[in-house]
Amino acid sequence: MNVTDQTDNQQTKLWNGVAGRAWVETQDLLNQIFRPFEDLLVDAVRAGTASRVLDVGCGTGSTTFAVARLLGAKGCCAGIDISEPMIAAARFRAERERTPASFIRANAETHMFEPASFDMIISRFGVMFFDEPVRAFANLRKAATDGACVRFIAWRNAEENSFMTTAERAARPLLPNLPLRRPDAPGQFAFGDPHRVHTILEQSGWADIDIRPVDVDCALREEDLSEYLTRLGPVGLALQDVDESTRTQVVKTVRPSFDAYVQGSKVRFTAACWVVSARLSSASVARK
Repeated sequence: MNVTDQTDNQQTKLWNGVAGRAWVETQDLLNQIFRPFEDLLVDAVRAGTASRVLDVGCGTGSTTFAVARLLGAKGCCAGIDISEPMIAAARFRAERERTPASFIRANAETHMFEPASFDMIISRFGVMFFDEPVRAFANLRKAATDGACVRFIAWRNAEENSFMTTAERAARPLLPNLPLRRPDAPGQFAFGDPHRVHTILEQSGWADIDIRPVDVDCALREEDLSEYLTRLGPVGLALQDVDESTRTQVVKTVRPSFDAYVQGSKVRFTAACWVVSARLSSASVARK
């Protein structure tokens, strides 16, 4: 087994296990927090002429559904994700709401897409988990039509997103085995370096690359903060495997560390991200 297989297996295990189930069970909370980013992507689709859209790392499909509703009968939107629990939740919702969105349970890095089947590719925090991002974006390029656009949102670095690392900083003395963040490894901040992002897209055959910073105000209800910190992220994952005494102590220690973000009944923070766009040129198509 090579390193690629090991990492891919780790991502598959993670998102088809505890982490995937947690995202399904907290999908309403997550969609509430990240709705501003969904709106940015929907606006980008609205401003263009795309009618066949692929949502990469779609999770439970909130952005996929929003784009499908926008396109209506004149187009289609498909979501792809490695997580079976998330895709199952998305398909259930599509059937329940009779929304014309489709979902693929597969790794977008290696999935054999039908060639030239999408004229726009989008992602809300779904592209930072590829083991080999150049290979992934080259594979997505094969799925794109000539002139297709890719538009995605990714986190900037951890230092600019202190809210996202608050829980693990506070909990580390009690949970010494918490994994350290590696900026070049698959994960939340893998695309924090804009030069690396530009290189990935360039080497995978995309052109007209544009990377712009965006700071977005996000919020959740104060009463949902406990669920957020105990179910999601490295701390939420670690808490699934500790005894009740340790869990109680971690929650007691971590919760006050968020006080700076609490404003009345709301928890507010600024998300520091990149909005990245690129286009598939005729020259890129010729190199396929």
